[in-house]
Amino acid sequence: MIKRNIEIKIVKDFNRKKIITLLGPRQVGKTTLLEQIVEEIGNKDILTLNCDDEDDRTLLQGRSSTELKNLICKHTLVIIDEAQRVEDIGLTLKKIGDLKTTTNIIVTGSSSLGLGDKINEPATGRLIEYNLFPFTMAELAADTSWKEENRMLNQRLIYGMYPEVVMHPEDARRTLMTLCNSYLYKDLLTYDGIRKHALLQNLVRALALQLGSEVSYNELAQLIGADKVTVEKYIDLLEKCFVVFRLPSYSRNLRNEIKKGKKIYFYDNGIRNAVLSNFAQPEFRTDMGALWENFLVSERLKQNIYKGTYAQMYFWRTQAQQEIDYIEECDGQLSTFEFKWNPKTKATFPKTFNEAYPGSSFEIITPENYERFIM
Repeated sequence: MIKRNIEIKIVKDFNRKKIITLLGPRQVGKTTLLEQIVEEIGNKDILTLNCDDEDDRTLLQGRSSTELKNLICKHTLVIIDEAQRVEDIGLTLKKIGDLKTTTNIIVTGSSSLGLGDKINEPATGRLIEYNLFPFTMAELAADTSWKEENRMLNQRLIYGMYPEVVMHPEDARRTLMTLCNSYLYKDLLTYDGIRKHALLQNLVRALALQLGSEVSYNELAQLIGADKVTVEKYIDLLEKCFVVFRLPSYSRNLRNEIKKGKKIYFYDNGIRNAVLSNFAQPEFRTDMGALWENFLVSERLKQNIYKGTYAQMYFWRTQAQQEIDYIEECDGQLSTFEFKWNPKTKATFPKTFNEAYPGSSFEIITPENYERFIM
């Protein structure tokens, strides 16, 4: 069993007596993590409610505080799985939080679209939120070794790090295609604002093809035959369902800096390649630079969230086409990085940026030195 980095943090947060919410995409290992936590605390007095089941939903839906107290307070731990299925779940969790019970509560959901949006306002101040993503290289290396994971780098770049893909690499292609066809859009298509499945698929494919490049909502709209407002709305929903995430442009001092630019990355390389049905090996690809960039930025994002660094992430580009792949701002310090799949490719720190933001660090990340950046 590969240990997840946030397990020990969740268990420690039991002492805070708040409701713990665990969000993440489908098939990312939330149920397995909960099983590990149950084994860790070694307590049998646990109630698990699976809200995909109508009987379990009925136990929570529309209940009074007294009814919820009678249901929950006799247990040490209560797990409410797929809680977004419960109508008015935010109000239910507010009532549970107001009970001030010593029972530990963990609530899971497959997207912030279904759960986060429903609970944050009603249950403000009563929650501690965690996100779970596909495996990180650090988690895999802790289970095997860095030497072994470095040997598997090409596999990770092409097939990604969803648990089922990692545990059964011989069946990775079929697993990823099933994830794309059966799970990727499942939460989105239950949302009232999504009516055109084909449009959504075309948008995701367009984003996959523009990986690593600055995107324009207007150009995307023209490409897929939609309007800009629809494109922006769909991308926002894709982000809430943990399919993609946005990286904004950094702009503070220079007049010709791109101020409203954005790049869009996938949380997992394997999902991106499945969207395009392209699992060719690195030596036969023309997009390895983009895959390398997506891998590094997504790994850094996962690590920053797990470690709670609160670092702000950006890219930088000017109208004169000067650019930096990745910038991180943490406690006022700027760290800049260029990503090069070919270690022999040269890159220099833009003089314009260095003069505008003195004291910034600069580093080139290649397959020869990426360990420290992602670990």
